[in-house]
Amino acid sequence: MSIQAVILAGGEGMRLRPLTKNRPKVLLPAGNRPILEHVLDAVVGAGVRDITVVVGYRKEQVMKFLNTYPVPVNVVVQNKQLGTLHALSCAKDAVHADRLLVLPGDNYINAASIRALIEEENAVLVAPHQRPWDYGVITQKDGFLCSTNMRAFDVPSGSLVETGAYVLNRKLYEEFFAIDEPDLVVKEMDYTARQVKVVEASNWYDADTFVDLLELNRYLLKKQSSLLRGSIDQRATIRGHVVLGKDVSVGPGTVIHGPAVIGDGCVIHANVCIEPGTALGARVEIEPFTYMKNSIVMSDTLIGAQSRIVDSIIGEGCTLEMVSTSSRGFGSVVGDRTSIGAFTHLCGAIIGNNVEIDGGKVIDSEIPSDTRVM
Repeated sequence: MSIQAVILAGGEGMRLRPLTKNRPKVLLPAGNRPILEHVLDAVVGAGVRDITVVVGYRKEQVMKFLNTYPVPVNVVVQNKQLGTLHALSCAKDAVHADRLLVLPGDNYINAASIRALIEEENAVLVAPHQRPWDYGVITQKDGFLCSTNMRAFDVPSGSLVETGAYVLNRKLYEEFFAIDEPDLVVKEMDYTARQVKVVEASNWYDADTFVDLLELNRYLLKKQSSLLRGSIDQRATIRGHVVLGKDVSVGPGTVIHGPAVIGDGCVIHANVCIEPGTALGARVEIEPFTYMKNSIVMSDTLIGAQSRIVDSIIGEGCTLEMVSTSSRGFGSVVGDRTSIGAFTHLCGAIIGNNVEIDGGKVIDSEIPSDTRVM
């Protein structure tokens, strides 16, 4: 029986602003690659090659990325972002297979979980979550789905939630597509009568918050094999799983402790310390005596000398001069094209895009985009 995957990649990811102001959530980097790329790899790894992707928010960026993916992908456009189920309904005319695999494009699901899911005729992929009240909490009986409660606020942490991944036979997906208001399907559909099997994922992450994104990044870094390229000074120290991209330069006295990924064209100056969980995009420059740990730095960003970046996410095209972040489980977020002067301390700050902050400040709140802090 033929199977077709529909990946829903039309959403924005409002909780991850300002990072998603300039890019959709599916293109946020995790392990130095877009989340959507990991999803596509898992689908292909599970043996599914008939793939349709629903795009919407900043669709041109997603379509440009899909054009670089080695497996041909069909694209459907959701002109208005009216929810996940509406996005799926937009793919109605593109679906033709005997069975339909539905996946969110902004969640990481491994190939093994997808293979287990598509072994069933009709099934939902579920997983335990520390914040189940943010998701649809499922009830089941004898391994079959009974209901999905989207407002289950009194359930314990670790309860099973739906991941947004389903496999449906033709009869069931045609029934869904016949519904005039697809967003009612979760409440109205009698799952018990339709024998929807519950399959627990072996690995699933939803980067719903900044902390989630850093957690997913750490996990994906651990999966990568070491690959050292570029120019590495003989007095530098590299240990653990470390990936150095093309034309990377690593200066003397620098220590890189993996898992970590350094993107193409990065310049790591002398006496820098990069600790586990760090991912640097392309053409990032790290000046001397800087310490970094468990952070994501996007492309074309400069981190000045004697900075300390911990548990933080830094956008594209930023300049941070001697900036430090403190963390109580999470550091700070800096949006794209933001510049921050020397002797600035960030503590749980959310800084927007195109912000200018003079030096010598302590920032512990949200700074809107296009703001000057003097």
